[in-house]
Amino acid sequence: MPVDILATLLLTTVIQSLFGVGILLFGTPLMLLLGYEFSYALSVLLPISIAVNILQVLKHYSYINLKLYKNVLLYSIPFIVLFLFIITNIQLNLGLIIGIFLIFVALKSFFPRIDQTLKAMIRYEKLYLISMGIVHGITNLGGSLLTALAHEQNQPKNITRATIAICYATFALFQLLTLYFIGYEGGMPYADNMLLLQTSIVVFLLTEEFIYNQIDNKRYTQLFAVFLALSGVLLLLKSLNS
Repeated sequence: MPVDILATLLLTTVIQSLFGVGILLFGTPLMLLLGYEFSYALSVLLPISIAVNILQVLKHYSYINLKLYKNVLLYSIPFIVLFLFIITNIQLNLGLIIGIFLIFVALKSFFPRIDQTLKAMIRYEKLYLISMGIVHGITNLGGSLLTALAHEQNQPKNITRATIAICYATFALFQLLTLYFIGYEGGMPYADNMLLLQTSIVVFLLTEEFIYNQIDNKRYTQLFAVFLALSGVLLLLKSLNS
């Protein structure tokens, strides 16, 4: 069992347990920095991300924003599949742009003009969802745009996390299917995959019980803003150093 991958998953599973994303959003760039190739990182992270999201959905499925989820299926998923198929042959770096956008979103509570600008942008939801699908297919970072969209809607924490979780699980499922159909086979042994999966499930259950359930809606919104800002800063740093 590679210790670096295990450490990456322990950290990112805690984040995903709180916010619905994290294993792919942070795990992908971390594994790339550790020297693993993009497709290998996907084959390791996708099943675990799906498992954590399913647990979140099972507990709070009644809170899912079905309208947003249906739009994600219609406007994001086809572009995720298409651009993941393309990206197996090329690499693009969109982290700089996404990082700036996330910091922009995180500051909306402090600057009314930013809040107004975001509302105007998200008014064109279909175009936003298409862009999110393209970004996720190319970079695996579409979860950052998904969290920005969810944060802008100012909904209670259970609705926010459940909706993000079902959308993110669907992202990951279609990515796995795409990798399968293009013939990619993950290089990690089955036993190691199962150990990572079981470990992540335990981490999720502990985080759910001792952290998530203790956070009220106001605090969760504040933490979400911090999460977006840190995500943006990390993406900026990675882009500038790559």
